[in-house]
Amino acid sequence: MNKTELKDFLDNKVVQYNNPKFIESDPIQVPHQFSIKEDIEIAGFLTATISWGNRKSIINNAKRLMELLDNSPFDFVINHTETDLENMHSFVHRTFNSDDAIQFIKSLKHIYLNHNGLETLFAKHTENDSVQNAISKFKTTFFEVEHLQRTKKHISDPLKNSAAKRINMFLRWMVRNDKTGVDFGIWNSLSPAQLSCPLDVHSGNVARKLGLLTRKQNDAKALLELDTNLRNLDANDPVKYDFALFGLGVFEGF
Repeated sequence: MNKTELKDFLDNKVVQYNNPKFIESDPIQVPHQFSIKEDIEIAGFLTATISWGNRKSIINNAKRLMELLDNSPFDFVINHTETDLENMHSFVHRTFNSDDAIQFIKSLKHIYLNHNGLETLFAKHTENDSVQNAISKFKTTFFEVEHLQRTKKHISDPLKNSAAKRINMFLRWMVRNDKTGVDFGIWNSLSPAQLSCPLDVHSGNVARKLGLLTRKQNDAKALLELDTNLRNLDANDPVKYDFALFGLGVFEGF
């Protein structure tokens, strides 16, 4: 396919998958349970954090986590007591255990009380054309409070050559707003043009088959290559193609 044919093909796949039906089988359904901005972003961040492995398991465990937060994530983060945190000890998702969950609650409280929330923190460090530096700065800020060393592995650092798939997915959820009802578009201080595609096994394999990616590893260098090629297709909203790449890989076995 030439560039025009590739763009047409992917644009059609975006339309096919970027619609409310997509929510039914995707972890994004968990933050869609909420209507308050802070609830949506905390639910989205925690859900994205555990988004690896079996999708059904991810969704079930994310819903379970919301129940442990009394289905009021922001209120729980800000007002929890030590007794409330003890109730978290039943939670586990793969290598993300209750100690990690408790650490995340404490770090989120620090961000809302001392850094004016998640959106402000990401916007503060986002550069003109990339959120990758902001993700690295976010990790530093997230662990400014006393923390468990083991928990640091659950937030990736692009400046250490990670593709940071889960945080890039979370940022897509928060920033994109194309009126289709999937992504939330509740963060107006960042632009979709600055976002990076959530790069994982599925999107990476499809991108390679389509000639959008040559690097074999799914790392920060691969992400930069993929972002560059997607921005050549749509400079204003390159990560809309995440729907196409993911859908082709997961639903069509492309």
